Amino acid sequence: MFRPLPAFIGLRYAGAQRRGEDSAGLVSFISGLSMVGLVLGVGLMIVVMSVMNGFDRELRERILGIMPHATIYNASADVDWAAVRDRLAASPEVEAAAEVWQVNALARKGREVTPLLAQGINPDTITRVSNIDEFVSAEAFAALGNAAEPGIILGRGLADKLGVERGEHLSLIVPNSEGADGGRRAARLAGFRIVDVFHSGTALDQSLALLSWEQARSLAGGAGGAGVQLRVKEMLEANWIMRQLLADLPRENFYGSDWSRTHGNLYQAIQMSRNLVGLLVLLIIAIAAFNVVSTLVMVVIDKHSDIAILRTMGASTREILLTFVSQGALVGLVGAVVGGLLGIGASLVVTDLVAGLESLFGIQFLKSDVYPVDYLPSELQWADVALVVGAGFLLSLLATLYPSLQASRVQPAAALRNEQ
Repeated sequence: MFRPLPAFIGLRYAGAQRRGEDSAGLVSFISGLSMVGLVLGVGLMIVVMSVMNGFDRELRERILGIMPHATIYNASADVDWAAVRDRLAASPEVEAAAEVWQVNALARKGREVTPLLAQGINPDTITRVSNIDEFVSAEAFAALGNAAEPGIILGRGLADKLGVERGEHLSLIVPNSEGADGGRRAARLAGFRIVDVFHSGTALDQSLALLSWEQARSLAGGAGGAGVQLRVKEMLEANWIMRQLLADLPRENFYGSDWSRTHGNLYQAIQMSRNLVGLLVLLIIAIAAFNVVSTLVMVVIDKHSDIAILRTMGASTREILLTFVSQGALVGLVGAVVGGLLGIGASLVVTDLVAGLESLFGIQFLKSDVYPVDYLPSELQWADVALVVGAGFLLSLLATLYPSLQASRVQPAAALRNEQ
């Protein structure tokens, strides 16, 4: 016989229940229920982990693809920012650098007013640190510097709030503020033509507007908000790299901010949600796996006479134990593998499925003014699949030990006497 005897008998027991050859229909039902629970638990956990991976990827590649990894500022108005940019870009830890002038302003169109972050950019350098050019045309960048009619590029969320489209006009207002000398600066107002509306699918659509460097400087009154945006080689080390660069700059009054200050809470929330949801779904898998215990306990009770006959025919305690371990392992293996296949399939189509449901019912489940992105991302990682499938099978295997030990302790004489 090429097959080990315990595995052969255990698989025959499982097969007999599924074919209805055994009178214990309840045992077969509970066994199937355990397998279904394991399938759903494994599949659900793979989908959840893929969605969390998707949110993590969108933060790194889309949100931080548009926004810089770090920005170095100086409150002085007489800084040669082109020279500072070139000096910072020469650092081996920095991939690219671009000058920017940031102004917190109010956008007004008719009676609609909304706050925004206006960034004055140099179109020739901004694309080195940002992938905003994936959402904005080159013609729109060129139109920003139109002296006769200054242009502005709005995020889709801002345009929807103001009720404006490309080609229309709006005003930017910078409220009065306190200057570095303690005096008050008057509010400043400027009109712009909307040359493009970008849709990145992220929360930046709700707050970001782009204009030319000179226009941003004029709105800021020539003071504050200027800096150099950086894209570094190691995103998670951005804070350390920024501090090293600040220490190497020759003059005082430079200070900086990195992505962990602006989006660090979002990153931590994604990681915490991934861990908590993963733990909850793992508990679901554990519950489904340990349903195998009740299944095998009922099988052991039902097979007392068979166990006794096997013992009298010379089967050892180890062989009896392995017989029922094999039966439980089959349930765990089938449940984990089928659940893994379902989870892989669901992870690959969940983004398109949710988008289809939104289109079908005319609703939006995720909005960028509440969530980091306005769609459900998914990124399947094979290491997660292997981990989840392996954990599901291992838990099922551990769940077989108790009933298998009970089966190996059945006394032949007592079992056969009770059958009479």
